[in-house]
Amino acid sequence: MTMKTGLKKAPKIRIGVLYGGRSGEHDVSLCSAASVFSALDRNKYTVTAIGLDRDGRWYVQENPEIISDKDFGRKMALKKKGTWLVNHFEQKNKLHLYDIKNKNKEVIVDVVIPVLHGTFGEDGALQGLLELAMVPYVGADVIGSAVGMDKDIAKRLLKEKGIPVVPSVTVNKQHWRENANAKNIMKDALAKLGLPLFVKPVCTGSSVGVKKVKKKESLAAAMNFAFQFDNRVMIEKAIDCREIECAVLGNEKPAGSVLGEIIPQHEFYSYEAKYIDPNGAALKIPAQINKSLSDKIRKIAVEGYMALGCTSMARVDFFLDKKTGKFYLNEINTLPGFTSISMYPKLWEATGLKYGDLLDKLIELALDRHEKKLEIKTEGI
Repeated sequence: MTMKTGLKKAPKIRIGVLYGGRSGEHDVSLCSAASVFSALDRNKYTVTAIGLDRDGRWYVQENPEIISDKDFGRKMALKKKGTWLVNHFEQKNKLHLYDIKNKNKEVIVDVVIPVLHGTFGEDGALQGLLELAMVPYVGADVIGSAVGMDKDIAKRLLKEKGIPVVPSVTVNKQHWRENANAKNIMKDALAKLGLPLFVKPVCTGSSVGVKKVKKKESLAAAMNFAFQFDNRVMIEKAIDCREIECAVLGNEKPAGSVLGEIIPQHEFYSYEAKYIDPNGAALKIPAQINKSLSDKIRKIAVEGYMALGCTSMARVDFFLDKKTGKFYLNEINTLPGFTSISMYPKLWEATGLKYGDLLDKLIELALDRHEKKLEIKTEGI
């Protein structure tokens, strides 16, 4: 009689891909989710798609469907079926979801991949929920997410580290609403920054709410437009520049990818240029920059990433002044676009890490960070 021997096969890691959400970047998220969901290795993972509608309700997708879209090419469908409860009190290093109208049908997730861009997905709000649930998740933690999303706070921290940022002024909505203040704000901003200017909400991404101002008469309208998306607005000096990006990956010892360049075909890299117009911008990887400058920008990308307390991943965006050759760190995006043609995965592919392997690495980093957090004492001695 022959005895069968061998090790028991390890169970697959259960991945939950979160997408959609209460954000102006909801549709972008559906597009990123389609790519992430498709690329995860089913030999390693059991994958569950979890859609968040525009009101913030969660829906487990029983039969996930990727559909075509006239603007975004393809996106993950979001079917509102069931009434799902997110149980963050279970705290067993897993996320538990129940359909309370279907005999408490339960779905359990070991690791969450949030593919939610912008407000309530990228700003620390979702990350706080996942921390309460004690579930591993991909991307920056609460602090890194919140700081990375807040352009004003991020600039202050970067400046404190000696990292160059574009000159700007931040305005509070309540202060702006008082007419006398509004006039003084515009006068002071124009005197300090000159024209042209960019006006942008402090806490949005994907260029939502952003306007370029060339004439002082247009500044008030741009401010009022931006205040629709946030209670604080940044007025920023416009730089005649090349737009350079670096993908950073890692926890305690992050590394930067090769650099890429965005070449907008519009006046600037607007929401339409990024997502709607298929010819809105060209991506050049690697960027045509001499090695010395490239190495310096990559080094500053990692330093900026660490200055903001980022972990897991971020795309670090720079402006390279065409006239002076000086560069500025513009933004750090902690949940960048993640379609197969997005800059973040393409930069890593050019550096030698394929899309699927990049997802594996991000899951590994999420688990590693989670294990280290579990070692932290939560009770007094």
